Formats: sequence, structure tokens, C-alpha cells
Amino acid sequence: MTMINAESNADLKSMVKKGLTLVDYGAPWCPPCRTLLPILKELDRDLKGQIPIVKVNCDDLPDAASEAGVMSMPTVIVYKNGEPMEKLVGLRPKNVYRQVLDKHR
Repeated sequence: MTMINAESNADLKSMVKKGLTLVDYGAPWCPPCRTLLPILKELDRDLKGQIPIVKVNCDDLPDAASEAGVMSMPTVIVYKNGEPMEKLVGLRPKNVYRQVLDKHR
């Protein structure tokens, strides 16, 4: 599985620098964030690990969340070569995340 936890702001920046990356900004105490986790794990299986999925705990990395403009959780941002391409705020069905990734491949 390619779901990775970002340990620092610098860590996150290096992860999104190259190619397509999906970043999930959330927190363990957030119920919709917990609901999103199995959806992203399933998406990761569907994509056979081809696109990295990075998890950011906003409590641990408030600067990263602030820099990304996260106002509410969960927020999923798809980055391409370090640039944010699309931001999805709130819980969405798996096919929505898949469509956004396919659009930017």
C-alpha cells in the first residue's frame, strides 16, 4: 500500500514535488476523516499504488494545513509536480477522487 504519513512540512513538500500525488488533510478525531480512510485505501488498491496517497494530520502539521488553505476537514488536494491542481473539501464518494486523479494524469 502506498498511503504515506507526512512527518513534517518539508517531508510533505518533497512528496508532492514530482508527478501526481493525492494528499488527505484530516485529523484522527474527525469522524468524516475516519470515514474517508477506507475509501482512500480502496482507491489505492484500485490504482495498484501507482499514485502516492499522503495523509497529513492537521493537528501535527498545522503549518502544512495552513499553507494548503485547509479550512475544514477532510480536505483532499491533488498535486501535480508540486502545484495544487484540485481541492475537494468534505467527504466525497470514491469515484469523485478517481475522476479528479484521472483528469490530471
